[in-house]
Amino acid sequence: MQTWLTSDIRRTREGQEADRILRSCTHCGFCLATCPTYQLLGNELDSPRGRIYLIKQVLEGQAPTARTQLHLDRCLTCRACETTCPSGVEYGKLVDIGRELVEEQVSRRDQRIRRWALRTLLPRPALFSALLRAGQMVRPLVPAGLREKIPHRRRAPPWPAEHRHARSVLMLEGCVQPALEPAINPITARLLDALGIRVIRTPASRCCGAIDQHLGYTYEAGVHVRRNIDAWWPYLAEGVEAIVINASGCGVQVKDYAYLLANDPDYAHKARLISELAADPVELLLREEERLRPADNAPRRVAFQSPCTLQHGQKLGGRAEGLLTRLGFELTPVADAHLCCGSAGTYSVLQPRLARQLRADKLDNLQAGDPELIATANIGCLTHLNARSEVPVRHWLELLDVREK
Repeated sequence: MQTWLTSDIRRTREGQEADRILRSCTHCGFCLATCPTYQLLGNELDSPRGRIYLIKQVLEGQAPTARTQLHLDRCLTCRACETTCPSGVEYGKLVDIGRELVEEQVSRRDQRIRRWALRTLLPRPALFSALLRAGQMVRPLVPAGLREKIPHRRRAPPWPAEHRHARSVLMLEGCVQPALEPAINPITARLLDALGIRVIRTPASRCCGAIDQHLGYTYEAGVHVRRNIDAWWPYLAEGVEAIVINASGCGVQVKDYAYLLANDPDYAHKARLISELAADPVELLLREEERLRPADNAPRRVAFQSPCTLQHGQKLGGRAEGLLTRLGFELTPVADAHLCCGSAGTYSVLQPRLARQLRADKLDNLQAGDPELIATANIGCLTHLNARSEVPVRHWLELLDVREK
């Protein structure tokens, strides 16, 4: 694709990166077939190819409009188009650049307060947890549309006792996961502890930065990124072998830290090492497969919902499914497994109509095989699906245990 970026934009790092990505696009249209919003809306401007043209126009000096902003807002950033693209177009990076430019130039007439609230509340675990607990107390009294956003409270098992294992890892506990599903992090730590891997907790590491990043606030995202790097950096000298991230949406963001801070002279080297250490739990567990077994009372007939951030973002599609199958679980078939469930970070709040349509389609496909449980690897997908699922939705790590020696 030929480009004619304005001279001001071409001199910036973002402009140069966008130009590189745009030039790799052959506008073949393969991406249209796997784009969830194009399938629902049938408008090419709600497809990757259409959004690429919109971003190109802005980079070439055409003033964006509210319609430009709307079509970029409707993108899930699921990156299914990247998996499909024969030219390797890095669409996710391009749409982040486009959103930031449009956010700077187009005033929002609606959603401004809602977006501010999401960016303010979600990255603050203590505040979010307090508000969620209050909501859970009055859950039966709130309107149905809001009620489904408030999950029932679950009890968490205790974290494992401190053991001085020879192996150790860090773990990003996340900003909303400890409140929404408090069992996931201690279950992850207990599983790794049973494998002889100590989980070192770092309370100063919180939001991965993805919320701001995908809403067009790159500078603010960088604040979260640098804070996490500062929290983790001292432990690298102790020989931690990985930074385990059990929410795949956060995982793909941390793996991008090297890219996000590539031009920061103070953090580029640190960010690169952090990205290299970032790991989804499946990447560690595959090395310990012979020591794993199904947890007691875990359902054996399971539908696996592979989050977009796992299969398209981290390119780990099929890894967890294969491991579960080899451990004796029966995975039911899921049609259109490559399509997004509609959660997509803040998307289910900001684009509720489209998110509900995508969820309904996803649940139809997940439940078609009559599973006892739906397993997934991301807190957003889990919460979004669980609100309307006829069967329980759980993190797939809750299905596992370690064989006794």
